[in-house]
Amino acid sequence: MAGGRELVVSFGEMLIDFVPTVAGVSLAEAPAFLKAPGGAPANVAIAVSRLGGEAAFVGKLGDDEFGRMLAAILRDNGVDAGGVVFDAGARTALAFVTLRADGEREFMFYRNPSADMLLTADELNVELIKRAAVFHYGSISLIAEPCRSAHLRAMEIAKEAGALLSYDPNLREALWPSREEARTKILSIWDQADIVKVSEVELEFLTGIDSVEDDVVMKLWRPTMKLLLVTLGDQGCKYYTRDFHGAVPSFKVQQVDTTGAGDAFVGALLRKIVQDPSSLQDQKKLVEAIKFANACGAITATKKGAIPSLPTATEVLQLMEKA
Repeated sequence: MAGGRELVVSFGEMLIDFVPTVAGVSLAEAPAFLKAPGGAPANVAIAVSRLGGEAAFVGKLGDDEFGRMLAAILRDNGVDAGGVVFDAGARTALAFVTLRADGEREFMFYRNPSADMLLTADELNVELIKRAAVFHYGSISLIAEPCRSAHLRAMEIAKEAGALLSYDPNLREALWPSREEARTKILSIWDQADIVKVSEVELEFLTGIDSVEDDVVMKLWRPTMKLLLVTLGDQGCKYYTRDFHGAVPSFKVQQVDTTGAGDAFVGALLRKIVQDPSSLQDQKKLVEAIKFANACGAITATKKGAIPSLPTATEVLQLMEKA
């Protein structure tokens, strides 16, 4: 990247997920919960670091036991936490998450408002953001002020400094006032990203069409983009650039918990892109990078919890060799 930079800076929320000790029950039926660190942007940063890359996280945590614990988890995983600020007046966000018997995830969030929503533009670590080769973010930080303005300012700073902008909307409908507002705000920054990754659920949400055919995906394409990805769970991933497109199958594994698999995919792909930016123009290189990212996502789905199951580069290469 510019000046040989390989730093991936993730912006947004980090929180505690509380997951039931028993699978396949509703939140009301769960007998007890285990705490698990989470938050998509933080997961991506840790995924990059675990693969041997340079990663940093920018966001706000509560000045409480959970917030301090999360900051320590970033540092313990080799992520630069120089962009983390603490709020003495608000709690770290909590989410109760369960996988019901029908396989659907059920979320209940405690954020009214949580510390991550209160990050201001003045609190941004500008020097850290300026060092980014890739600046990665989601859409949860767009929901409420002042975090929304901080998010938009951080994108501007990163873009002006020459970073690639990477966007994974990471739709959480329960957090938005309405579906319409979610769609409008998610798409409000759509044409500013260089790299966008959506799941098939998000593709349907944003287009209103239940299909992953190319003509549907192309409704989300913008001329400003370098890469658009649609992840298809255990079916792999479709990719689109200005000059070529295609699909890359995933790796067959025994799935235990898909939490964090998409974040592992994104982290792995961004790690490969900062190592060799020419992969955005070279189809052969891009397919290899996506294969690596698919393997990373697949391994994450074989274990419980997001951060504990993020693999090392050695584990990813072992799976790729076996396949």
